[in-house]
Amino acid sequence: TVDLSIVSKGETHRFVVKVAGTEAEQQKGLMFRTDIPDDGGMLFAPYPPGGGAPRVATFWMKNTPLPLDIIFIRPDHTIARIADNTVPFSETPVDSGEPVSAVLELRGGRAAELGIDEGDKVNWDAPAQ
Repeated sequence: TVDLSIVSKGETHRFVVKVAGTEAEQQKGLMFRTDIPDDGGMLFAPYPPGGGAPRVATFWMKNTPLPLDIIFIRPDHTIARIADNTVPFSETPVDSGEPVSAVLELRGGRAAELGIDEGDKVNWDAPAQ
């Protein structure tokens, strides 16, 4: 896990999130999870796994029973797009709309509850090795 914060309208929102850094971890994501704490989630970083140039990210909700907010993060750590309250079990692709270097998944509706918007800054600690 890593500490992560999102700065929005002068307010800092803090989370402790799991890191999906490998291809296998990123393929599984939050599938099958039936509980996500208010201050929890999953960070897909680096995206794509193993590093490389930022690219358009595409996610889906197959085998995911809870709605999620999928937050797509640019290389400068600003939010490019928020796909809010994605539909559980949907196989419809959800994409970033532009190249990103990380993706954050939170409990569905959490971004709106906290007033998190596109352009807000996301910061996190490097995972322990």
